[in-house]
Amino acid sequence: MENQDPDVVEAVKASGESTLEKATAKAKEKIDQLLNVSLNVAVTGKTGSGKSSFINALRGVSEDDDGAAPTGVTETTMKATMYEHPTMPNVKIWDLPGIGSPNFKADKYLKEVKLDTYDFFIILNSERFMQNDVMLAKEIRKQKKNFYFVRSKIDNDIRAEEKKKGFDEQKVLSIIREDCQKNLTELGDPKVFLITSFDLDKYDFEILQNTLEEELPDHKRYALLQAWPVCSTASLEKKIKMFKGMIWAASLASAGIAVIPVPGLSAACDAGMVLAFLTRCYYAFGLDDGSLSRLSEKVNKPLLEHLAKSKFASAIREKTMARLQVSAALATLATVEYAASLLPGGGSVAAAGISFGTTYYLLKEGLNELANIAREIRKEAELDILCIN
Repeated sequence: MENQDPDVVEAVKASGESTLEKATAKAKEKIDQLLNVSLNVAVTGKTGSGKSSFINALRGVSEDDDGAAPTGVTETTMKATMYEHPTMPNVKIWDLPGIGSPNFKADKYLKEVKLDTYDFFIILNSERFMQNDVMLAKEIRKQKKNFYFVRSKIDNDIRAEEKKKGFDEQKVLSIIREDCQKNLTELGDPKVFLITSFDLDKYDFEILQNTLEEELPDHKRYALLQAWPVCSTASLEKKIKMFKGMIWAASLASAGIAVIPVPGLSAACDAGMVLAFLTRCYYAFGLDDGSLSRLSEKVNKPLLEHLAKSKFASAIREKTMARLQVSAALATLATVEYAASLLPGGGSVAAAGISFGTTYYLLKEGLNELANIAREIRKEAELDILCIN
């Protein structure tokens, strides 16, 4: 089986009477991390730097959608505002008050906005970074939290410069980056990520994602990968790989449930597990109506019709796996022997093996189908790099 989680595999290979219980506990821990681990992202910067637009872009919502962060509003309060990710409620993005006041005190600011709430900070500016940004970064560093400098509204700079004779986009970007870094030398040599919130496939947005992914703990990385917009083929494939690596754990957790001698419990839990897992894939790959409608508008092509080909997409939209379990039952027999050879536990093996096989089959088939649809949509959109969330 491909992309098996090494921790769970090792637990299964271990010896002892309670091997199945230990392996199942490990698998359940992995699935809990996938589905429930929280991630709190703080976005701060001076008023007018484009924080609200950036937050809306991260959440995959348009500025006129219900629940979008309001743009163009003058900040007058020191209160942080929380925005849930629309498809990942355990991911929260916080709009922190502007830091442009002449009387700004970084230590007092962090106390008032409750520093410990956040996993990392995005310090945003639409111009050059100033001393207030440096002071804030120093205070964040004292608390052993990570911060990232993001220079926003790059599209505005490019539009202003491209009218000039001898325009060279890469040269302009290099000048902007160097200008930003010049005022941050007190902090060493921090990276500055250049982005536009209205075209996340451009500039440094994916580099920012990769950097965050590398520096977050493993369990937080799961939340980031699911919630972060898909902005390239590599980004999509990374999500697909992550979910493939979790199939084995989800199936093993199901096998553990099957050992419990309660009639009907396994079937109910299997369906719930499969639906929850594939629903996360569905949204992470940008296959929901909102994401596809925005992409269709962007490329002026009908893309929602691709979902009609998928029985798994239909099951997710209807919130039921009933129709799929019938076909899965026919395929289960082919996987029970293999599953039973892996799972110790005497008389429990048959029930565990059947549950493992059924869940594994559904998850593998469902993930592959949804992944292929996402790839087809990217091809239909005729873009080398997309942002489909």
